[in-house]
Formats: sequence, C-alpha cells, structure tokens
Amino acid sequence: MTIRSINSSCMNIKIISLLVISFIFISCPGQTKIFIPVPDSSYFEKRNSIGIGINNITETKDSSSAAVMPEWLRLFINEGIEAVESLDRFYNKYVFIGINKGTDPAALNKWAEMFSHIYDFPVLAAERIEKRMIASASLYPNDEYGPFFERLVKRSYGASYPGTLKEETYWVKATVDNDNTADLASSETYIYFILITVDRPVMQSIIRNMIAQTENSSAFTSAQAASVNRLQQNFFEGF
Repeated sequence: MTIRSINSSCMNIKIISLLVISFIFISCPGQTKIFIPVPDSSYFEKRNSIGIGINNITETKDSSSAAVMPEWLRLFINEGIEAVESLDRFYNKYVFIGINKGTDPAALNKWAEMFSHIYDFPVLAAERIEKRMIASASLYPNDEYGPFFERLVKRSYGASYPGTLKEETYWVKATVDNDNTADLASSETYIYFILITVDRPVMQSIIRNMIAQTENSSAFTSAQAASVNRLQQNFFEGF
C-alpha cells in the first residue's frame, strides 16, 4: 500500500468518525422522551400477610377449634382489615393488627405484652401509609410521586400517634408451609395478633399534617405534583 493510499484511508476514517459524532450530537437534543417503567398488575395486588387460612388453624387461645375465635380475627384472616373495620364496634375507628410468628409461645407472649405505642405502632402505620400510596399509583411510587414518596414513608416511621389503644391480644396455632426447601413437610407455628384502634379523626389529622410537611419539603415534576395533589384529595378512600 502506498503512502497516498494510507493517507486516503485515514481521511475516510476521519470523515466517517465525524459523521457519527455529528449524528450523535444532532440526535441527542431531540430525544425528549424518557422511559419510565410501568409495573404489571401483580405489583399492586393485596396479599394476605398472615400466610394461613382458617382451615390451617389447629388450636387457639380459647380452644382446639377455630370456631370460637373472636369475630374480628376471623374476618381479618378471611377478608382483611376492611372487613374488621366494618364491624359496629369499630365505628369511626381505624383498626391495626400487629402480627408475630414463631415456635416459642413464651417469647411471643412477651412481645405482645411489651408492644409499644411509641416504637412498634409507627411501623404498622407506616406500612399502611405506604400501601395506600402504592395502591393509587399507576407507576412505581418513586416515579409517580418523586422524592415525596420516600420522604413521607420515612416521616411516618418516626411520627408520634397519640390516641392509639391496644384492645386485645389473641393467638392461634396453625399448620404452615416449612420455609426450609430441603424439608417439604409442613410444621406448626404460633401466630400472635394484637388488635389496636385509633379514632379516625385523630389519625386523619396526623396523616394530613405529615403530608403537608412532606409536600413543602419536596420538589416535583408537573406530573408528580398532580399525583401528589390527587393523593391528598383521596388519601383516606381505601385507607
């Protein structure tokens, strides 16, 4: 190959490189669309956090039969917290149920006795607030609400919730699937439930204040601001 042909080849490479670079710089400013992943429907599905059904129960606090369980617990296992709150005894109240599982009833009983409105209840409140935000979102919550989502959840974990009342504690013994994949057999475990209530106006006032404080400290896109505004207006529908 001659020196002239080498120079010619180098020139062609330079021209091609410049064209590619020019294409990149010309194309990029026009790319205004940003891909935002949309979760499938399974992301928003409500799941039974207990992992058992009535038929799995082999013993209760009162008897060897699930038939004599308190009505609130039977409804909770079968239908969820909304069914519990529909009972007349819980009129104008929110109901929260703390759950703990294990094979040592003495340790679980101590957990129930020591359950703290200051340290333990905020976890239940924060989880419910987070679920409510996810349920009203069409995108992943960090995309839907921006930094507001994470900040509100963190604030709710550290908030104070005056007016909460621990009304009842109950336990059941149930057959559950063994978590050890090497052992496919089922085993029995104790599940303890703590029934807590709080007046609706009190809880709503606390959450509204948290939402307002969080909104004032967050920056949004126009779409995220619209989502947060809708959430404020409808937060307690389905909470």
